[in-house]
Amino acid sequence: MHRWFIYLILILILPCTPILTAAEATQTLWSGFEKSPWFEEQISYLQLEPEIRAIVVAPQPKRIMSEKPSRVILYATPNGSTIEQTLGCQMKEGRDWHFDIQHIAAQHRKWQSLNQRENLILVCLEARGLSWPRWRASHPDNPKLIRNVIAEILKAIPLKKPQITLACHSGGGSFLWGFLNGSRTIPEQVDRFVFLDANYSFSVSDGHGKKFLNWLKGDQKRTLVILAYDDRNVLFRGKKVVSPTGGTFRATNRMLDRFRQDVKFRETRQGEFDTYSGLDGQIRMLVHTNAKNQILHTRLVGEMNGYLYAVTVETPADAKFSSLKTPRVYTKWIQPEPFEQPKTEHKN
Repeated sequence: MHRWFIYLILILILPCTPILTAAEATQTLWSGFEKSPWFEEQISYLQLEPEIRAIVVAPQPKRIMSEKPSRVILYATPNGSTIEQTLGCQMKEGRDWHFDIQHIAAQHRKWQSLNQRENLILVCLEARGLSWPRWRASHPDNPKLIRNVIAEILKAIPLKKPQITLACHSGGGSFLWGFLNGSRTIPEQVDRFVFLDANYSFSVSDGHGKKFLNWLKGDQKRTLVILAYDDRNVLFRGKKVVSPTGGTFRATNRMLDRFRQDVKFRETRQGEFDTYSGLDGQIRMLVHTNAKNQILHTRLVGEMNGYLYAVTVETPADAKFSSLKTPRVYTKWIQPEPFEQPKTEHKN
């Protein structure tokens, strides 16, 4: 009697028990990741040595197409912003204004909606003290450390040899320059650099121009994108925001002077931007003329859709989106609340 009772229970329960297919079984979250409340994403916080915090934002496995190539975008935070503020969220009363100025996560989601040929994984990196220049100054071996950090991040992402985009805003440019100083050549896996008002430290003496040109000429699919604005006469509280030799306007012109030794540029006007295009579009440099002498440092990124422009230009998505201007085109992709780091993070 007892045996028949067990059989009856099994007969009643088994039809209700889900049996995973092979495809469904592969849709579990990646190791070290947790499900995000929004946009069918999975996230993982990484604590990387020395003194670097990162978050990986990836589609859930069910949204990753194995037959498509993958791309990892490494985005270095600007001075003074956390990774959560850089990724952004909707504003509400009492919330820090930093959450509403860049919206890299929302712009990234908009890009994925336009980009059906790649799986896109976004990694946002933050240095201790919220300053990459200061972090680099405290670590003389930073070029090696930065390369090691990137290698550790890629180990945490279970995708086979993705292409890499290196992007940044403001002081985050220091992370990219540190990477560039790490060897004589740029790895083949990197095929795009994006400097969003962040190219302050371009240096001819450090060989930056030669490295970029050698890398660009090695493959026509590689791209260097620079966004800047004329910051020479901008005032804040009655004082100029940049020194007589500083700022991204002057840095961009130093880059142009170096590149023009080897490359012919096509110069055009695109809205309020002077545009310089070289190597059939592989180099794209845009400088806002800033006739009103406004502070456009963050407006270039968030209000003018700067990140979205820079990652789509010279790609198939360019035909769907190629506008560097207001208003924001990504508002439907902004998450309601900021990402929140769990008490126990994934340590590498």
